[in-house]
Amino acid sequence: MHDVVNLAYETIKNESEGKNADYIPYLANVPKDLFGISVCMPSGELITAGDTEYLFGIESVSKVPTAILAMQQYGADKVLEMIGADATGLPFNSILAILMESDHPSTPLVNAGAISACSMVKPLEESTKKWDTIIGFLEELCGCKLSVIEELYKSETDTNYTNRSIAWLLKSYGRIYDDPNVSLDLYTRQCSIGVSAVALSVLAATIANQGVNPVTKERVFDSYISPKITSMMSTVGFYEHTGDWMFTTGAPAKTGVGGGIMAVLPHQFGIAAFAPPIDEAGNSVKAQKAIKYIVDKLQVNIFG
Repeated sequence: MHDVVNLAYETIKNESEGKNADYIPYLANVPKDLFGISVCMPSGELITAGDTEYLFGIESVSKVPTAILAMQQYGADKVLEMIGADATGLPFNSILAILMESDHPSTPLVNAGAISACSMVKPLEESTKKWDTIIGFLEELCGCKLSVIEELYKSETDTNYTNRSIAWLLKSYGRIYDDPNVSLDLYTRQCSIGVSAVALSVLAATIANQGVNPVTKERVFDSYISPKITSMMSTVGFYEHTGDWMFTTGAPAKTGVGGGIMAVLPHQFGIAAFAPPIDEAGNSVKAQKAIKYIVDKLQVNIFG
């Protein structure tokens, strides 16, 4: 594994495709040459290369922990009923998708479903306690302390016009289960958490390890949830490019416009890669190539 990770890093580090997300000012200014790969094994061993300790915005990868938290609190069937588990085939911030799904957010792994999931987090009507629950759960998954990048949070808050529309549209359809402004703020804040590639690889490995963090050895969530969240990642983790990703790579993964991608190889290990330049769908170009390189070399495509 060490050789494969190092080869992936050396092979891909000089790629120059893509560009930083520029619709969020903070992200536009992250150094574009940053690049790191981290693999977390079932033993808790970390295999790393490059800029794996740099703290970047978790962005949409945060949708995975909140979806798991909602399933842990309510059960998977209730989350299916209240949000859904269907791929939209449309961009992550699509309003049209809500209308096409008969007033339904579709899945917790797009913006509408993630805002809805934040509204579900218990305790209801307790903004501070809800936030403590969200970030505390994410810390258990990653096995480390986390905090919000305040400059990113401000940048996100100042530019989240589409998400404001989504929150209130969901409210009109009865798909927000708490105050819509609080729910939107929680979602915006969770997207602004700073994480490293190492932390994301531990999160991915915790899912691969059926809810037990391989570093801390603590059970974070019920084992039956792992295949549920992995299936969601398989169907919508790359948004409108998910089918292409699964066809060519075969590794359930979730991306974020901050440049991070984490992939789950069930019962095997977790991978995370980070590089700020993204493609037109919001997926890190280098991180995609790094994960695909490792999966191909190790022949761990989940479809055989």
